[in-house]
Amino acid sequence: MATLLRRALRHSTAAALKRKAACVLHSRQSKLKEEMIDHDTEDWEKAEGFRGLERVGGVDLSFIKGDEVNACAALVVLSYPDLEVVYEELQMVCLNAPYIPGFLAFRETPFLVEAVQRLQQKEPSLVPQVILVDGNGSLHQREFGVACHLGVLTDLPCVGVAKNLLWVDGLEEKILLKEKLKDLQEAGGTYPLTGSSGKVLGMALKSCERSTKPVYVSAGHRVSLETAVRLTHSCCNFRVPEPIRQADIRSREYIRKKSNGS
Repeated sequence: MATLLRRALRHSTAAALKRKAACVLHSRQSKLKEEMIDHDTEDWEKAEGFRGLERVGGVDLSFIKGDEVNACAALVVLSYPDLEVVYEELQMVCLNAPYIPGFLAFRETPFLVEAVQRLQQKEPSLVPQVILVDGNGSLHQREFGVACHLGVLTDLPCVGVAKNLLWVDGLEEKILLKEKLKDLQEAGGTYPLTGSSGKVLGMALKSCERSTKPVYVSAGHRVSLETAVRLTHSCCNFRVPEPIRQADIRSREYIRKKSNGS
């Protein structure tokens, strides 16, 4: 009985600490959100064919299988429109901060910000003009996901591209929405993801002809949703846009080599 009581006490204490941390993070998130810009700010964003855009970044964190703490943080930069990798940085990181729903960015973004800062110092000519983020932007419980967070902290345009739909409050009933997404037949087809307020939080995008599932695009920082969708589609040879796809492939390969001792 005493053991059960001690366990219950530890559990209740941990839950209380998590609630307190969530309150602190909510306040910090709200302040960062005040700096978010949700419209196009760059000339290339408004130009036909994104004329003037030469470098697109992609970021991703890949975890060691069965390990929620150790991961590989990847930043790649691709030429545009050729989508050839011109820069990569892969680094093992340790995510000591606990995961709290709605505040994932506080756990993952610091490592991505540091990667961008290192590139700015080492090779400023290769700094991306926009970053595609494996995650959400405004398609988030408080309309401030990891793509918004990274964009505000780096002051770079960022786009959120998620492989799985985050079911935030206000989206259509799940079964109904899934049926509508099945109607996306042609590459470039979209369906708006609208919240209860009537605001479009993101877009489901059929990114290429071969894809049987959409990706979920949302604006992060210094980019409109329309531009985010067009840019994402233009970067897709496969379902996942090439900058994120390359970040994912290279980070997983890096983990594999590290695990094999090479």
